[in-house]
Amino acid sequence: MSINAERDACTQAELALGVEINALLSASRALTERTAAAFHPDLQPAAFHLARWLYAYGPAQPSALADAVAMDRSSTSSLIGRMKALGLVESSRHPDDRRAVTVSLTAAGVERVVEALDLRGTTFAGRIRDWPLERLQAFTTLLHAFNTPPEAE
Repeated sequence: MSINAERDACTQAELALGVEINALLSASRALTERTAAAFHPDLQPAAFHLARWLYAYGPAQPSALADAVAMDRSSTSSLIGRMKALGLVESSRHPDDRRAVTVSLTAAGVERVVEALDLRGTTFAGRIRDWPLERLQAFTTLLHAFNTPPEAE
């Protein structure tokens, strides 16, 4: 293969990769929207990000939660207020600093997060259900290599 033909083939492969990455990101965004709606249809999808973080890491001060999910503090506060009104989160005084507030999921909030995550897991599992183990392992290895920044290798 000539150098120009190889360069053209590489360019085409990179373009095809871009198309597939875009398809993955689009499907992931759509699934995130469906998952967020499953969490609670009356809340913005960003509320599910907060709830999922609280589910994974436990109670937090609203400012720390906003920082953790890279969200504006006023938006986080507004969403926490809506989630409290819906009985999905509760707030309490911080045990070490009585002036600070800690936010945590209620039992109903935990239940809704678990249901939403189950929807997400079921959707992904359905896409790979019939894959042989070798294909799944190869895909995982390649995806890991793609997601690892060169400086982390």
